[in-house]
Amino acid sequence: MTEIAFHFNAPDKLAYACRLLRKAVNSGARVVVTGDAATLQALDTLLWTFSAHEFLPHCRAGSPAEQIMASPVVLAAQIEGGAELPHHQVLLNLGDDMAQGYERFERVIEVVTLDEQERQKARLRWKYYADRGYSITRHDLNLKSMETH
Repeated sequence: MTEIAFHFNAPDKLAYACRLLRKAVNSGARVVVTGDAATLQALDTLLWTFSAHEFLPHCRAGSPAEQIMASPVVLAAQIEGGAELPHHQVLLNLGDDMAQGYERFERVIEVVTLDEQERQKARLRWKYYADRGYSITRHDLNLKSMETH
């Protein structure tokens, strides 16, 4: 069964996503990132610029098949009914809604900021997963930042 994790209280969703993706790529994981078009465009740009000393290889769904196969990170506006995605290890959901087709992945990570509307939508996704029997892990980033001070 798919493992579900919510990372709450991210002060900057895209910067946090970059750090998560760097950690995932360094550990050998293959990740599909989903969200709305504007979020994916901003993330695409940030992945090129967030660190002066490293590049996180990535591409977009719809890229040539050999490029998708070689990229540890694929950005996809939709994972169900869109381009065929070869990666089913980790799904990083940066969107407000359920990622249709999430159950094909070994792990799903939901990133939630401090925005109250976003938190309300995340609660609905949490309830959706819980109602279907998924075990959910909660990571409170406020607590983590307090532990490091």
